[in-house]
Amino acid sequence: MTLEHTSEFHLGRIAPTLAVRDIHAAYKLYRDVFGFQKAFENGAPVGFMILKKDAAELHLTRNPNHKAPPYNVAHLLVSDANAAYRSCQHHGLRIIRRIEDKDYGLRAFVFADPDGNRIDVGEILQR
Repeated sequence: MTLEHTSEFHLGRIAPTLAVRDIHAAYKLYRDVFGFQKAFENGAPVGFMILKKDAAELHLTRNPNHKAPPYNVAHLLVSDANAAYRSCQHHGLRIIRRIEDKDYGLRAFVFADPDGNRIDVGEILQR
């Protein structure tokens, strides 16, 4: 495929899917820490859930044997990285990389949710 072909279509949303051992506990965490709300769920028991807040969308899929990879599985842009960092700390999330200004223009940190999923959180710095 050449670049000429890629201009023939537009992309829609793409949302990360996180595997979690307990989908209801994961929903509660992402609701309490970031304010996500449940937009959709499927299955009995629930095996898939879509969470939304503002322009962000996060999909959860239940996997009782989930083992998280040792790398970041999603990146979340926020309007206030300091507030997001404080919320993660307040809710006892494990901080993988402490908050700092990066040379690539973000104030960023990385946390791991209780399932070990690593999320990179960043705020665009005004220059």
